[in-house]
Amino acid sequence: MSQILVDRRDRVAVLTVHDPDRRNALNLALAAELAEAVRACEADEQVGAIVVTGTPPAFCAGADLTALGEAREEGLRDIYAGFLAVANCSLPTVAAVNGAAVGAGLNLALACDVRLATEGARFDARFLQLGIHPGGGMTWMLQRIVGPQRAAAMTLFSQVYDAKAALAAGLVLDVVDDVVERAVQVASQAAQAPRELVVATKRTMRATAATAAHADAVELEIGPQLASMDSPAFAERLAALRRRIGGN
Repeated sequence: MSQILVDRRDRVAVLTVHDPDRRNALNLALAAELAEAVRACEADEQVGAIVVTGTPPAFCAGADLTALGEAREEGLRDIYAGFLAVANCSLPTVAAVNGAAVGAGLNLALACDVRLATEGARFDARFLQLGIHPGGGMTWMLQRIVGPQRAAAMTLFSQVYDAKAALAAGLVLDVVDDVVERAVQVASQAAQAPRELVVATKRTMRATAATAAHADAVELEIGPQLASMDSPAFAERLAALRRRIGGN
């Protein structure tokens, strides 16, 4: 039985981690299937954005403890493969966090570009409580999103953030009732734009995030911007805008 459910909603692919009996914990097979689903979306020109969620009652309860207990370096990297595929995805990604996001499940949420949550969402690093060092780039992702003090609170001092605290910390963009539906609405805004332009813009955002100087960011952006101005999509949209403004 598939552990990743794929639901196409126009140009948005909803990927649901589906192993509710184990609260969607990441095992080797599930991680591999998630990575393959992400790659399939990237290869499909009809997919413009991805939503990642979990089958209730959890978003993702972390790594499967049996797989984790038996893992060494290769096994750990295999467990990472699912959320790293999301982190490295060229398409925009939205996490619809509808329950607990724990350990590697927190990594899966952090791997997305944007996170939305329900009132029942919970964000729990938990690595130290299990006696294991954080992995998969969690400390890097968390510090970049919430800053060093809040990252320390969650990682070193085991503070668990509910939806309200996550919103205040900037860990989530919004707290809503129907989180999957809202995530699809958000993702659709990216999916409706020209796909090549969205991919290029996300790539540039990653590059400028590592840039210290404004002038360097200008140089990183100008090449892709010029390329976009030569595209048929820009010509069509510019012509349509001129017709609306000019009334002809």
